[in-house]
Amino acid sequence: MPKLYSSDYIIKILIANGFVFVSQKGSHIKYRKEGNPTLTVIVPANRKEIPAGTYNSILRQSGLKRTDFENQ
Repeated sequence: MPKLYSSDYIIKILIANGFVFVSQKGSHIKYRKEGNPTLTVIVPANRKEIPAGTYNSILRQSGLKRTDFENQ
């Protein structure tokens, strides 16, 4: 079973990799990294554990690798 990360930890890693806060609607926070292509990631707020499927979606949206989260 893969390690489950909190939303706070995921947000910390996104910010460390150049993503900036864009907006929040309800319990979902939007982060964006300008570039070519511009990457947008939606993260559920205030979760102690992000489900594995949601974590995989965040990885796909952000273009980051699992090792980016494991090495912090």
